[in-house]
Amino acid sequence: MTETTQRRNASQDGKGAPGTRGSTAIADTVVAKIAGMAAREIPEVHNLGGGVTRAFGAVRQRVPGGGTGVTQGVKVEVGERQAAVDLDVVVEYGAAIADTAADIRTNVVNAVERMTGLEVVEVNIAVDDVHLPDDEEDESEQQESRRVA
Repeated sequence: MTETTQRRNASQDGKGAPGTRGSTAIADTVVAKIAGMAAREIPEVHNLGGGVTRAFGAVRQRVPGGGTGVTQGVKVEVGERQAAVDLDVVVEYGAAIADTAADIRTNVVNAVERMTGLEVVEVNIAVDDVHLPDDEEDESEQQESRRVA
């Protein structure tokens, strides 16, 4: 179920500027996509989502029409004028987690507020894992052995 929020911009006499007449509906999924893309723009972010979420996302990406998983690891609550964002993040090994979280918050708040006009009241970040450099080698070796077998 997708919820939407509506913003009403009309003057009291109903004769405001043309740009303020009517309402705009913003779906939760729109805010989730914006937040997911903004979080992924931070170089120290390896991926979004917990272990199980990433596994389901990998399967979903292989299914035709399954989507790209931009909202993987992203949960939002959208009200009439405000939004709250929860992110599950995997950071690169060696990154300063506190600094990375601050960068993510700043980027998500700026992107969501600029693109939607909603006030972002909080961005909660859960660091679920640290991506190690040798993790990629292990993953590629497992995929190679599956192809050969």
